[in-house]
Parts: sequence; structure tokens; C-alpha cells
Amino acid sequence: MDGLRELTASFVVPGPCGVAVRDRLKHLTAQDERVLRAVGAHQGALASRDLKARCADGLEHGAQTWASRKRELTGVSSSRIAGAITKATHDQWALARRCQAAYIQNLATGVKTLRHRLSLPVGEKGTKRAAGGYRSKSEWFRKSRRLAMLEARHTAAVADWRAGRVRVVRGGKRLLNTRHHLTQARLTEEQWRERWEAERWFLAADGESGKRFGNETIRVTPDGEVSIKLPAPLAHLANARHGRYTFTARIAFAHRGAEWADRIEANRAVAYRIHLDVDRGRWYLTASWQRPAVQTIPLEIARARGMIGVDANADHFAAYRLDRYGNPVGEPHRFGYDLSGTSDHRDAQIRHALTRLINWAVRAGVAAIGIEDLDFTTEKTREKHGRRKRFRQLISGMPTAKLKARLVSMAAEHGLSIVAVDPAYTSLWGAQHWQKPLATPHRTMSRHDAAGIAIGRRALGHPVRRRTAPPPHDRSDRAGHRTAQAGPSTRGREGTRPPTTDRPPGGPSPSGKRKREPSASNTVRDAPSTREWVQDSLTHTG
Repeated sequence: MDGLRELTASFVVPGPCGVAVRDRLKHLTAQDERVLRAVGAHQGALASRDLKARCADGLEHGAQTWASRKRELTGVSSSRIAGAITKATHDQWALARRCQAAYIQNLATGVKTLRHRLSLPVGEKGTKRAAGGYRSKSEWFRKSRRLAMLEARHTAAVADWRAGRVRVVRGGKRLLNTRHHLTQARLTEEQWRERWEAERWFLAADGESGKRFGNETIRVTPDGEVSIKLPAPLAHLANARHGRYTFTARIAFAHRGAEWADRIEANRAVAYRIHLDVDRGRWYLTASWQRPAVQTIPLEIARARGMIGVDANADHFAAYRLDRYGNPVGEPHRFGYDLSGTSDHRDAQIRHALTRLINWAVRAGVAAIGIEDLDFTTEKTREKHGRRKRFRQLISGMPTAKLKARLVSMAAEHGLSIVAVDPAYTSLWGAQHWQKPLATPHRTMSRHDAAGIAIGRRALGHPVRRRTAPPPHDRSDRAGHRTAQAGPSTRGREGTRPPTTDRPPGGPSPSGKRKREPSASNTVRDAPSTREWVQDSLTHTG
């Protein structure tokens, strides 16, 4: 159709490739905590020094400089610790480069929007696809100043990108800025300093396949004993052989404990990280490992048992179950959540809503869940939406990337696949074709429920609209039974409808009682009609 954006094809989202579990290090002695703090501070200083050297190398970095940095760190730690630090440094530098590229793209989008709106006459109205001119000359002047500022930022960011300069804060930029707002954060300088030092520690080790229990630096035995290989300057703190320190705490992973035990008993790689929760005063150990890449199921198999279409909103998931022909089944379901408050609260709300959604999908017997492939990166700029601050806050608060990642990982544990669809026009066409027809005195259909149907039908490969083309001759069945929902191999798909009874015309019914003859019609069937043809039934399966 003219003027419509071309839709991308639906696809099955690849499953998760990694696993992480966490447990608390309980009953640590004062000496245990002193050792952890000393090792973390020492290795954190080495990580900061290595990151500074990597950022100074910029685009001139190569295998030789990497090997040189690792040799320098090996003398003051160990070969394995040096390898873990340099690898973490490269990952952090690469992440900074990706963030820098996204920042440049965001600035370019804002500059383009500002230039477009400034080129329009003052007061010109916009359209659904493009914003109009500014409301007054005063606003036009302020936006012209902002355009100059964004252009200067864009020029500086592009220069940094080409030179390979990145800006990284070990410990986090947000925590660094909190130092200047201690009163608002309700922290003292000592409390902030404790958090800052804990975030800059380095207590992590990559796994090694073939080594004892999958890790030589931080080792966890099957019975839960935790020990750590001390760096060379701290070897005098060891309480075990070969420069190791064994803690009094014991680990017992309640979640995926059997899978973790199978890996370490087979000496397969397991990475560990130890960190301190300053607010609670607790130490935690996180174990992570990679899973072998599992090939996703074909899209046809995911569609075989129907689909659940999910429309993600600011405060709930609107879900509707559809059979494999695209027909809505049952009632709409809504799974609410609250995205206000702290990040931990928001994460718990999302987990709870997704758990209820997945449990319902398992009970319904479907093989896949259809969801929109949302990305609000280009929608969050203030230049595009201007004064609509509430709308910008709304879409900025929706954790689309985290939501998709968590849904994929949680659904994979229950054998469900996730089908991502193009989000274009799902709310518009769903409300147009499904909201009113499915509304009854006992069922309230919202626009989001209808969008869930549109998403599910697109995931199944059906068109969103529910009506077919008009019959070629008239409303009788001389041209065959019409349906767009049954599959090509369904028996009777193109056949005529069977008669309601087997009695001959005018004869008695099977029950022995004669039915009343049909009365004459009050309408003229042969007269041309000006009404547009609409399919009578909502569901046709053959």
C-alpha cells in the first residue's frame, strides 16, 4: 500500500547462551574479610592502571601491546589474574566504543530533527510522520541555539571516535557524580567513599576447561569450599598450600545447583566473581558459564500449536491466545506491573509479570509467544516530541532491551520460543479490525488487547485484518466455501457448507415434526446493494 512502511519479516529469537547463579558468602571471619578487601584493592589498582594504558593506546592497540601489558601485570599478580584483568579491560573499552557510537547517532538524529523544524515557517502544523514548525519566534530562537550546541557536541564526539579516545570511569559515572550531591543522596563522605572503593575492586576470574573444578584462581569444590589464589605481594596471607587462602564460608547454589555441580566435577570452565553489597554489608559469589549454542526451532514449528500475542505497555502486558489459523481463543489476559521506584523493585515487577505470562502460556499448550521487536532509541529525543515530557518519560521508562532478554531466558526454561514481529501499525490495525467486533456485554476489549491479537496474527504469518475479499458472484456458496483462516491442506476448505438436515425439501424433519415453510422475504435479494461486504463470522477453521 502506498504511504505505509515496509514490514520486516518475523523471526524466532535465539535462545540464551549463558547462565549465572549467585549465593551469599555466609559466616566470614574478620580475617576473611580483611583478605578479600586487600585482594580486591590490590587487583583493582592493577585494573585501573591497565585500563589507563589501554585507553592511551587507542586505535594503535595490537597483539604486541596486549602481551606487553600482560607481562607487566604478571610480575605483581599471576599469569591467570593478569589475563583476567586484561580481558576485562578490553571488554570495557569495547563497551565504551559502542556507547560512543550510540551517542553520536543520537546527536545526529537530534541535529536532523532540529534542522527540519527550523526550516519550516513558525506555527506550521506537523503530521503524524513529521513534526511541524515551532510555535513562536522565541522558541525558534532557543532551538537554533540548541542546534548550535548539539552540532558542537557532535563534532567533538566524531573527532574522539576517529582518534580512538574513550572516556571510562571505573566505579561508574553516576556514583562519581553523587560525590557532589551527598545531601540529596543522603550519604556521608565516608559512606560514599566505601561504596566508591568497593565498586573499583577487582575480584573476578575466568574459567578454564581442563583445570581442577574449572577455575584455578577462584576455586569452589563440590562440597562448597571456596579458596582464592593470592597475588604475589599478598602471598604472606595464605593459609593453605601453593599461596592459596581458604575461606570459612560454604557455598550451596539453590538455583541450578545440579548443573553447576556437573560442570565442576567434569572440570569444565566456570567463571566466578566476588562482590560486596555495601548497603547490606554482605559478600556474594556469582558463578557463570556458557551454554552450547542451541539452534532455534523453525518458524513453522513455532506456529504449529498457535501463538500468544503480547502487547507490552507502560504498566501491563496485554496478551491474547490465538489458534494456528489466527482465530482469537478465550478471553484477553492482562499482567500488570509497576515500573516506579528503585531498579530492584522494577526488575522484580517485570520478573513477576513475565512468570505469570509464561505459566499461562504453558497451561494453554502453545509453543511460542509473539512480541514486538521494540526499540525506542530514536523516539526518546526531546527534539522529536518537544513539549510532550510525559510521553518521553513513558517510553524512556519501558525497559525494552532488558525485557526482551529476560523473556527469552525465562521462556527457554519452559520450552517456549519467542517470535519477534515488526511493531508497525499493530495498535492501529488491531483497534480497527478487532476491538469492536470482539467486544460484548460481558467482555471489555481495550486497544491493547486488540493489539495483542494483531501481534499474534503477524507472528503466525496471517494478515492483521480479519475479512477476506468479497465473493465473486453473490452471497451463496456457488463459488465455494470462503475462508482465509484454514490452512491449504484442511479438508473441506473450498467445499460448500453441509445442509442443516438430511430431509428432502418440504419433507418431514428427522424428529417426525414438520417444520414451518419459510416465509417470503421482505427484501429484494436481486437488487444491487451499496453496502460494503463484510465477512459474517469472526472465526472459520474449515
